[in-house]
Amino acid sequence: MTISELTLKSSAEEPVRRFEVFTGAGRRREWAPEEKARIVTESFEPGATVSAVARRHGLSPQQLFTWRREARKASETIPAFVPAVVAPEPVPASEPSAQPSRPKPRDRQRRAAAIEVDVAGVRVTIENGASPATIAAVLGALKAGS
Repeated sequence: MTISELTLKSSAEEPVRRFEVFTGAGRRREWAPEEKARIVTESFEPGATVSAVARRHGLSPQQLFTWRREARKASETIPAFVPAVVAPEPVPASEPSAQPSRPKPRDRQRRAAAIEVDVAGVRVTIENGASPATIAAVLGALKAGS
C-alpha cells in the first residue's frame, strides 16, 4: 500500500470528496459567513456529529466547535423573536333584540395597534404609542423573569 493510499483512505460511508493544496504566503482558507453558517447549521441537524461534518468540509472538529461557540454568542446578543399569531377576538353572545353598541373611541384606538405578550400565564399589553425605551424595558423584564 502506498503512502497516498493510506492518506486518502476513507470508509465506504464517507468517501474523500476533495483534496486541497495551499501554496503561497497566505495558507489559511477564507470562509464566507454564509458558508460558515451553513456548515454550523448542518452540524446541529439531528444525527449529525461534529467530527463527520468537519471531515466532510475539510475542517478540524476544533474549528467547527469554535464556529458553533461564536454563533451561540452572536445569537445571545441578537434579540429573539417568535412568530406572531393573530387570532380573532371572540364575539360575545348578545340578545337578538339588543342593538349593537358602538365601541368607545378609546377602545377602538387600543385595539388598532398593541403588542400582547403572554409568558407563563402572565399577559402584558403594550399600548399604541409606547416609546421604544418602554418596550425594551418591558421585554428586558420579561426576559430576566423567565
